[in-house]
Amino acid sequence: MTTPAHYDLILSRCRELFLAKTHDYGTAWRILRLPSVTDQLFIKANRIRTIQEVGTQKIADGVDEEFVAIINYCLIALMQLRLPATAPLDLPPDEVAAAYAHENALNRELLLAKNHDYGEAWRQMRVSSITDLILMKLHRIKQLENLGGAALVSESVEGGYRDMLNYAVFALILRENAA
Repeated sequence: MTTPAHYDLILSRCRELFLAKTHDYGTAWRILRLPSVTDQLFIKANRIRTIQEVGTQKIADGVDEEFVAIINYCLIALMQLRLPATAPLDLPPDEVAAAYAHENALNRELLLAKNHDYGEAWRQMRVSSITDLILMKLHRIKQLENLGGAALVSESVEGGYRDMLNYAVFALILRENAA
């Protein structure tokens, strides 16, 4: 399967889960400030690393589910970045679906551009290395958040979320191909 087709398949699964949770919980995620979303991402990525290092887990959700959560939390962060401070906490489901689709489309474009330039080098990587890259991006984002966005030469927080989303997609593709 080509990377764009695989990306679309994975993101359609993520979107289905996200919209089902939106049905059940509404937009409770709107209460989260961006540093809280970053910390939630850290919890997910750190759990993946722990499972990779220990080799066992005691909670039912597996590594794949955690990578899906990373994708959806990155999309939450990207949607939160775009929403004005005056936006209500409760958003209509169709507005949420449209925002999710918009951020996904922007991310897909970035993935294809980077794959062109990097030649899909990620296909030669280990999933554990991708996990480490996600954790590194999280540490960078946390540092940028602590600086209040006053970075001198760094990529934006938005760029970090987009990269982590794509890394999580890559990890899921590699895991599916290995299965």
